Amino acid sequence: MNKLLCMLELQQKLNDATNGIGWEKGVTKQGKKINWRRCIYMESAEMIDSFGWKHWKSIAQPTDYDNLQIEIVDVWHFVMSLLLEFSNGAETMEELSKSMFNTPEYQKVNSDAPLKFGTDELLMTKIENVMRLSLIPISAEMVGALVEEFFELAYLGALNATELYRLYVGKNILNQFRQDHGYKEGNYIKIWNGLEDNAVMKNGWETNPEMSPEELYKALETAYPA
Repeated sequence: MNKLLCMLELQQKLNDATNGIGWEKGVTKQGKKINWRRCIYMESAEMIDSFGWKHWKSIAQPTDYDNLQIEIVDVWHFVMSLLLEFSNGAETMEELSKSMFNTPEYQKVNSDAPLKFGTDELLMTKIENVMRLSLIPISAEMVGALVEEFFELAYLGALNATELYRLYVGKNILNQFRQDHGYKEGNYIKIWNGLEDNAVMKNGWETNPEMSPEELYKALETAYPA
């Protein structure tokens, strides 16, 4: 299975449903401007809050590695969206997935073998590199470098290709679930019996790794406190 191609196709489908056909032109069906670069650096800033980096507050806070991985996957949604927008049909998704697959950075994660987390300092430096790249005006070189830096971040975040794919599919389904349950209207419930919906989704996959995306959606419907 071509995991990269599957994820690109799922991201295209999600963006088409959420933003409308033609979102690659940078505008949603409601006429709102899309800025994937801003999405990347804002989500990356949230990712840093997985660490106890504040020297003046909660100095004994342990690093939340589970949340870190979920945040990495959130950024991946936006990196792929930027890639699809920049390509805008000039390259097929098969060509885009092949280009990513052939990078040395992807080959570092292209394994089923468990990976170890990098040090917190290395992780934060890599996150800030992703943020820095996302602030550069868009170009082929910028997009290529951003994709490569993302895979380096996934490697340090102990996400091999299988884990990245599994968590991405889970979050993709959760994003669809959110849209179907009032996320845009502002009445979606994000905390489910004391757990954030991200954690509920991750626990669901870990409880039953053989679930199909459709089964995961149904499990979320069962657990949703509405």
